[in-house]
Amino acid sequence: MLAQPIASEASQLIQQQRRFFSTGQTQSVSFRLQQLKHLKAAIVDNQAAIAGAVRADLGRPEFEAYFEISVVREIDYALKHLQAWVKPKRVAVPVEQFPSSAHIYPEPLGVVLIIGPWNYPFQLVIAPLIGAIAAGNCAILKPSELAPHTSAVLADIIRQHFDPSYIAVVEGGVETSQQLLAEKFDHIFFTGGTAVGKIVMAAAAQHLTPVTLELGGKSPCIVDADIHLEYAARRITWGKFINAGQTCIAPDYLLVDRRIKDDLLAAIKRCIREFYGDEPAHSPDYARIINQHHFSRLVELLQTGRIFTGGTAKPEENYIAPTLLDQVNWDDPVMQAEIFGPILPVLEYDHLDEAIVRVNEQPKPLALYFFSRNQQKQAQVLRQTSSGTACINDTVMQVTMATLPFGGVGPSGMGRYHGKASFDTFSHQKSVLRKSFLFDLNWRYAPYANKLKLLKSMINRN
Repeated sequence: MLAQPIASEASQLIQQQRRFFSTGQTQSVSFRLQQLKHLKAAIVDNQAAIAGAVRADLGRPEFEAYFEISVVREIDYALKHLQAWVKPKRVAVPVEQFPSSAHIYPEPLGVVLIIGPWNYPFQLVIAPLIGAIAAGNCAILKPSELAPHTSAVLADIIRQHFDPSYIAVVEGGVETSQQLLAEKFDHIFFTGGTAVGKIVMAAAAQHLTPVTLELGGKSPCIVDADIHLEYAARRITWGKFINAGQTCIAPDYLLVDRRIKDDLLAAIKRCIREFYGDEPAHSPDYARIINQHHFSRLVELLQTGRIFTGGTAKPEENYIAPTLLDQVNWDDPVMQAEIFGPILPVLEYDHLDEAIVRVNEQPKPLALYFFSRNQQKQAQVLRQTSSGTACINDTVMQVTMATLPFGGVGPSGMGRYHGKASFDTFSHQKSVLRKSFLFDLNWRYAPYANKLKLLKSMINRN
């Protein structure tokens, strides 16, 4: 395990990576492909250790722990498409530039910092790293100290398979993060809460460093009366309670058509029993809260409304049962911030227009879910709301697709990644105009006498 670095050690590591980057080795597409393959092999070879570490940190069932390993699918996608991504893209040139050609060249940024969260502590460090490698950068990774087992495994894997002058892991707490953020990087990629996101952005501003912030927010789940009740209930239950609700795009609250609210809550209650048994605390398939601090925060929220099902808490295990809260008001504490736990408050509406107004009164969320068979209503919700991502008639699954860029909007984040979007995030799109010496049109040169009419015709040309 790397010792917690002092500021000079962080500076030395960054300079070491800058020297390596300056050799041009990461510019080579064959080098990038080789490193992506190397990363995939390292993950596959250590998948049991990774899953075990995630289980130790979060009490996750083995099935959910292996979600972390699924990041290799992102590697496969990058391997398949990288050759196309790196090619310069030719763009049109106007007639007054003739003879010439114009291209956009993607080029690496340099040395990047990736700061990961604790809820998916391996996957959400590696996923942006894939983009950083594909784009030809060096990277320093800072995993979350709140998931120490995963942090240690991640550090060990990277140390064994990559030169620290290319990719390095720096472990430590808040002080370590502060030391790293005081340094100048070419890009900072942060996944976590909004409050820390503001700190990261403020630190980056000192060096005018661009940032990608993957944050969160209260992702609404609007449920129309025209649905397949059982399918909707299962998909909502799964999306909310995987990882004990500690998922940035989990449905944060239900906003349900009043006519079906009772039936939907009864169906979700049945799904909870089907998934986790009569006593979820004894289920091998249900995770735990990350630590005592977050457990205590969530227990306070259980005082809101009326507990429809669940509500049990065991401090010795950091266990909170899958819980539905009925009779919740918009100004209740549980509706004031992202829950990030296995508590699902339920509100109701009479008309879809009313629900949309309510959603739009809240900060823009990272995800929005809408359940309805009615395609006109689907289009209305997509058109009249704003969210980082959206999913119709399911939850969470949009994040699994490399073909869909993932990111927030407004307070839920800025920037995108996954697939081609990851490559673009860690690339600079350099514009290049190439002129010919065949001849030189003189329309732009002084003296300007008798040339204004020509310029006006260019400007006003349809």
